[in-house]
Formats: sequence, C-alpha cells, structure tokens
Amino acid sequence: MATTTHHSPGRAPAKTTPAARRRLLPGLGGARGRTLNFWLFVGPFLAGLIVFVYVPIGWSLYLSLHEARGTVTPTEFVGFANYTDMLGDGDFVDSLVNFTVFAAIIVPLTYALSLALALLVHRIRFMQAFFRSVFFLPVACSYVVASLVWKISIFSGLRYGGANTVLDLFGVDSIAWLASPDPPWYWLVLCTARLWLQCGFYMILFLAALQNIPRELYEAAAVDGTKPGWQTFRHITLPQLRATSVAVVLLLLINAYQAFDEFYNILDEGRATWGRPPLVELYNTALGANQDYGHGSAGALILALLIAMVTLLQGRWLGFGKGDEK
Repeated sequence: MATTTHHSPGRAPAKTTPAARRRLLPGLGGARGRTLNFWLFVGPFLAGLIVFVYVPIGWSLYLSLHEARGTVTPTEFVGFANYTDMLGDGDFVDSLVNFTVFAAIIVPLTYALSLALALLVHRIRFMQAFFRSVFFLPVACSYVVASLVWKISIFSGLRYGGANTVLDLFGVDSIAWLASPDPPWYWLVLCTARLWLQCGFYMILFLAALQNIPRELYEAAAVDGTKPGWQTFRHITLPQLRATSVAVVLLLLINAYQAFDEFYNILDEGRATWGRPPLVELYNTALGANQDYGHGSAGALILALLIAMVTLLQGRWLGFGKGDEK
C-alpha cells in the first residue's frame, strides 16, 4: 500500500544545507572537489594552448632543423643551416629594418594619440559613453577590410580618390601613394590605417587608468599651487599612468612585430619587394612558390626570439611588473 507524505500547512520544505549537498555530491567537496573544479575550468584552455601553440612551436623547431621544401615530413637533417641562411638573407634582414621604421613611427604616434583621446574623453561631462563607443568602434573592424578601404577608396592614387580630392581643394597635384618607394608615401597609408584601427583600444586602457587616479591628488596639488594644465599633467597625471604606459608600449611593440594584414593587402598583396615586414617575408618564404617550410620555420623562430628579447629588455628598462605606479 503506497504511503503518501503530507507537509503540514504553513511549513516550507526543508532547505538542503551545504553539508548535505556535499554528502549528495561527494566528488565536489573538499580538496578533491577543488581539484576537479580547477581542471574543469583550466583543462580546456590548457588543452587548446598545447594543441594550438606548443605543438606548432615544437613542430616548427623540428622543421627548422631539416630541409623541408614542399613537405612537412622532412628526412634530411641540416642543423642550424636554415638559421644561418635566414640571417644572411638580404630580404629577411631588410624586413627587420622595415619593421624598425614602422615601429619607430607607429609606437609613439599611437601612444600620444591614444593618451590624448583618453584625456579628452575623460574631461568631457556629456555624452561620454557615446564618444567612448565612437573611438572604440574601429577596433571591431577587420584589418583586411580597413586595408582595402584605405587602398581603394582613400589612397588609391587616382585623381578622385579620397586623399587626392582633399589635396585638390588646396591646389596640390595628385599623389601616387602606392606606386613606388621613392618618395615613401606608402608609410603614410600604412601608419594611418594602423592608427585608425588600434587607437581606440589603447584609449580605453588609458581611460580606465585615468578613472582610477584619486581626485584628492589633484585637490592637494591645487592647494600647493600647481597650475592646471601642463603642470598638473606632468607632475600628477603622467606619473600615475606609468604602469599603464609601460604596458601600452610593450603591446604596441609586439603588435608592430606582428603586422601583416595591412602590409599584405595594401602593398600589392605582399608582392612588393619594398616595405615588407617580417611576417610578410616569412609568409612568402614558407607559402610562396617554393614552399620552403624549413627556412620559414627558422625565420619564424628567429623573429619569436627577437620579440621575446626586446620585450624582456624593454620591460626591465621601463620597470614593467613593479606594481606600484610612481
């Protein structure tokens, strides 16, 4: 005969206590539960990191020590010959020089413009969210799409292109922006495209840092006689942005090393021998007509080591990771 359980009127069902839940689910409590939760959260990320980062790096190291033309399963071991060949390759060395020029232009310009935009947006008292969104919106744009817009619509070199139309208003003759490396007008095209695409992101970083500066510092500075404007910015704002500035400079430098899309699409799909950055040169080496994976892998590892060395040296010089902003 079935037994029916009746709850007394006015009494709510008993709640399950944490101890009861641990008894019902013994695998989720205590040290075992914390370990299981750790691997549930970290495991997928770690697996992706191993499969998509460490395994390709290891395979690239293996290919760089072998003769690998048109195949990813080489058999002839050549040692460090691929590395010496790449370091002696004029095109690869020229690509590193091109990067140096690109970084020398884009890093300070992006830093200054991003900081200026952050200061302007931070000071306005109306529609701040709107201006934040407007300046950040280009970050969501594809580098390939932006490169094609810059090349076809703005800097096409035609008389009725965007840039030449503006110059025509001032009586300046049309310029073939991408026709030749002399004069090097193509740097203006490349750098303006990169500025438009990335300034909004670094503006948000600076804006977050500006909002964390205590207002009491500015009030104390005003009491001490510090004039608003340049003196306040130099002695209060800029020192408080030190940690953010170091992080921004490091990110800008790494991104400059990794420049690819705008160079490949703006400079005739990377076929131009002038203006190539390292990644475009490595792309043409490994995936070009010869498909030389050995030399391409060696060049990629040289570039990775160079990025790591420059980042570590610059971080040490600028004091990245000290924690306290001075």
